[in-house]
Amino acid sequence: MDSKEIISFAAKRNVKDSVFTKIFGEKKYLLQLYQALHPEDTETTEEDLKTITLEPIFLKDITNDLGFSVKDKLFILVEAQSTVSVNIIVRSFMYLARTYQEYLEETKQNLYGSKPVKLPKPELYVIFSCDTSIDKDVLTLSEEFFGGEESAIEVRVNVITDKNGKGIIGQYIIFTKVLDMQRKTLGNTEEAIINTIKICKNENILKDFLQEREKEVYDIMISLYNQEKIYEMFAQELIAESEARGEARGEARGEAMGEARSLERVVLEMLKDNEEISKISKFTHLSLEKINEIKSRLTNNLQLAGD
Repeated sequence: MDSKEIISFAAKRNVKDSVFTKIFGEKKYLLQLYQALHPEDTETTEEDLKTITLEPIFLKDITNDLGFSVKDKLFILVEAQSTVSVNIIVRSFMYLARTYQEYLEETKQNLYGSKPVKLPKPELYVIFSCDTSIDKDVLTLSEEFFGGEESAIEVRVNVITDKNGKGIIGQYIIFTKVLDMQRKTLGNTEEAIINTIKICKNENILKDFLQEREKEVYDIMISLYNQEKIYEMFAQELIAESEARGEARGEARGEAMGEARSLERVVLEMLKDNEEISKISKFTHLSLEKINEIKSRLTNNLQLAGD
């Protein structure tokens, strides 16, 4: 597979199609998630829930993991992350703003009129499934970005980890931890996936879902594994090509510049697939600052292209 084929294939992968989004794309499991967040509410039914997850139309569109409304009175947005990043606060704010925009358009409310528009109350959550280093129940914009000082807006994201995850949310976290342990032992292999599903079914972790959707879960996980392998192949191939060009020219500086450009191409492809910054850093060994710099350039180019 040459570079163009790798780029084409990688760009078509949808890493958002994860086990998390698969589970809670079904109303009966979505209701269980809501009940885990609001155990006091015993009256809400599946019919009261409506999925409002943002769907991408163009490449530059933002997408979130899960959004749903409850009786048109409550918006709940949930993100599932493997590692801790306070940037989830800003992203959640952007997701909420976009969700409100779509809601106002759908309900045909006049945002410029004198009459107050009607908005469902928002709740923001982040599930840190594998990283338990965080000891906060809530992340706030003021504390994490402005040194605790008040500003024109405040954003509060409720943190869920294995310490406070209940019900089906707690089961999902355990599922990810079992998978992580199997991957550490067996690598990105079919055996790791099969063992994860088997262990979780035996331990009554997402048992009903796994029994109903075992083949789909397997296919999703294999797809994600292949995605990572593609990025690794892509990075290795581009670096090897740049080194060969540098050796042919006999220029160390040219070789280094070629490698840097190649790594940037890898970063761009992964950003286009909405990969987490931490994962991009892992594959390319570039700093978070450098990756964010490349991301800013990509965003600016997309904006210019859309103007």
